[in-house]
Amino acid sequence: MNTNLALLLLLAPFIGFLFNIFFGKSIGKTASGVIGTLTVALSFAVTLYFFGQISVSKTPIQIQLFDWIQISNFKVDFGFLLDQLSVLWLLFVTGIGSLIHLYSISYMHDDENMHKFFAYLNLFIFFMITLVIGSNLLVLFIGWEGVGLCSYLLIGFWHKNQDFNDAAKKAFIMNRIGDLGLLIGIFIIGSMFSTLDYATLKTAITGATNLDLYWISIAAFALFIGACGKSAQIPLYTWLPDAMAGPTPVSALIHAATMVTAGIFMITRLNYIFDLAPDVQNIIAIVGAVTSLVAATIALVQTDIKKVLAYSTVSQLGLMFLALGLGAYEVAVFHVITHAFFKACLFLGSGSVIHALHGEQDMRKMGGLKKVMGITFITFLLSSLAISGIPPFSGFFSKDEILMVAFEHNKVLWFIASLASLLTAFYMFRLLYLTFFKEFRGTAAQKSLLHESPSLITFPLIVLAILATIGGLISLPTNSWLNGYLSPLFSKEVHEAHHFGTTEYALMAIAVIAGLVGIGVAYSKYIKQNQVPAEDAEITGFSKVLYNKYYVDEFYNVLFVNSINSLSKFFRDYVETTLSSAVFGLEKIANELAFQGKKLQSGSIGFYLFVFVIGLCTIITYLFLAQ
Repeated sequence: MNTNLALLLLLAPFIGFLFNIFFGKSIGKTASGVIGTLTVALSFAVTLYFFGQISVSKTPIQIQLFDWIQISNFKVDFGFLLDQLSVLWLLFVTGIGSLIHLYSISYMHDDENMHKFFAYLNLFIFFMITLVIGSNLLVLFIGWEGVGLCSYLLIGFWHKNQDFNDAAKKAFIMNRIGDLGLLIGIFIIGSMFSTLDYATLKTAITGATNLDLYWISIAAFALFIGACGKSAQIPLYTWLPDAMAGPTPVSALIHAATMVTAGIFMITRLNYIFDLAPDVQNIIAIVGAVTSLVAATIALVQTDIKKVLAYSTVSQLGLMFLALGLGAYEVAVFHVITHAFFKACLFLGSGSVIHALHGEQDMRKMGGLKKVMGITFITFLLSSLAISGIPPFSGFFSKDEILMVAFEHNKVLWFIASLASLLTAFYMFRLLYLTFFKEFRGTAAQKSLLHESPSLITFPLIVLAILATIGGLISLPTNSWLNGYLSPLFSKEVHEAHHFGTTEYALMAIAVIAGLVGIGVAYSKYIKQNQVPAEDAEITGFSKVLYNKYYVDEFYNVLFVNSINSLSKFFRDYVETTLSSAVFGLEKIANELAFQGKKLQSGSIGFYLFVFVIGLCTIITYLFLAQ
């Protein structure tokens, strides 16, 4: 029964994909969206069943479908592993995925290719489920590449706009760079242990006494490079903000609950490998902390509502990697969950605003929307409080855990993360105030059409806002259900609940005060002083550097894109031209010889006899001289 249910869990979205590809256009837009949504909801229902079963039995469910690869002593099966980590991930992948599908029925209703959009969404969920439930690294890699393909299709969905196509290609290529690192890590692990199966790997590593820690560290670092690509960490983060080119539901799906969390999932799954590479863990922690701060500073001055949320995602992912690097895997997972709640709500909320403004994304042309979009405003406010770390919202608990762990291990990283958290509160309430408060700054035509979004859009917002509010209850500081649930996964004891004393209360107070300071500064600038961000041409000084994202894209263009283009042109204009001339020169020689030789075939018997006599005389002379 478990095998059949696992196959249903996996294949339901794939069936939705096939149905929408082949029949979606003929059955109509709404029916296409309903079928796409129901298939993901079915996967969510099956996930709930497995969650209940594993919560009671505490025993992972391993399913082997068939032998896949066997070469000498190296063997890989195609199978599934349903344990605490995979089922927990499936809960928000399929649960939030269902809400995003439901939201998309209304949001994408006017698009002529709505059936194709739902087909791609279903395929994305199928590959994400494959990534999560695979029993080994090779099945994970199938899902890993699959979500990369689907992100390319969805980011560039409105392909008539060349900028959107460029954003899709950028995401695809930058992820392939990271994927090379993942492949190298997989190859090293496979060659060292002759298996890629998670359970077998864990047994081999935890029971070994003479491990080659050098190569394990190399493998861990290579795997981390793969995670940097998928989860948008420095230096492979610039694709994610450009991914805003896709429809807003795509942004919510990719940035909240699925693709960008794949790197955290992979490192958490292989925690027993990373625990043996403390130097790599230090690198992960440093990269995560720096990424969180750099992305937060960029978000301070962005004017596109979705770009602010995109850099916010990069920053929050950095905090998760900080926790991973400090060995607090369960804390990173906790923030993944709460982030899925409030960030999905924020992205879908921004989509509700964009829907009401008929495509407008510039916050300088918004304002006053809380008067006509009350539900969107309330849900956005609750999620903004959550991401800002204000109690009792979910983000407070998960972010506070990360900051406490950082303080225990490295005060510098704690300071960087705390500063990033303060900036988060500022730029999120900057976004909130510019969008929903004061007077509307758009056109009169836009103002006359302002309205609250339909119920299919607001219902997912309400559900996600509730989860963003109460989601922190799964891991309270003094009584963490989540830590106990995940404890069988880790080779060492999980981060224990804090015994609260002066230090812990002081850290909590600092975190909350930092969030309130950020909110207060935003209130002073954008409510009291009624400031509005300057137009692009008027931005100067360091704000211009931040607005242009530290010119990292321009640097990459000069260092990589332009140099590769120049090298390509050199080979095209010189090397290929020279080789082509040589090849075509031989062709011309052969043609000329053939043309001249053809003249000998004149049909004249006298000429043939003459040539025959000359040839015969030549042979006789040669034989005579040879004696």
